[in-house]
Amino acid sequence: MKLLKQLAVVAALSSVASYASALTPIADKELSKVSGRDGVSIAADLHVNIGSFVYTDTDATGGSVSFNNIKISGVIAATLDIINNATFQGEAMAGIPDGNGGMTANPNTTLAVTGGAGLAAFAPTGDVVKIAIPQVTTAKNLSMSVDSIKMGHSDASFGSFAVNDIKLQGTTVYIWAH
Repeated sequence: MKLLKQLAVVAALSSVASYASALTPIADKELSKVSGRDGVSIAADLHVNIGSFVYTDTDATGGSVSFNNIKISGVIAATLDIINNATFQGEAMAGIPDGNGGMTANPNTTLAVTGGAGLAAFAPTGDVVKIAIPQVTTAKNLSMSVDSIKMGHSDASFGSFAVNDIKLQGTTVYIWAH
């Protein structure tokens, strides 16, 4: 009887598997009507606290300075997409010297201006991961503060500082293997 139950379970599972494998191909004409979204979006509300950052001068008369209670907070969002090489070349590599004394199409592209010919040597030949920080409206842009700055082993503070309204929107990072 136990064997009969096991066979029934196996038969039921195999019939489910046969339905799953009965998927039919979609013609290109029909597939062109399908729409969707690709990529991944990431959003984070950051609350990073660092107890202290200490710089120590190790020579005989050296001292130290500490930055205490460092806080980073705010909202950051990013999108992750896989783009093909032609898209990458158009977005990021335009303006790279072509080796014949000329430049490719768009000389105002950030990677072209900052990377120059050195970046061209590492240019990808395949797909690229694109990480972009989109324009978002938020009242919680990134901010960083340091509660106190102290010298050596003193309890006296030189004060504090804050960096407010840090906007990373418009930043794009590309990743590829080489």
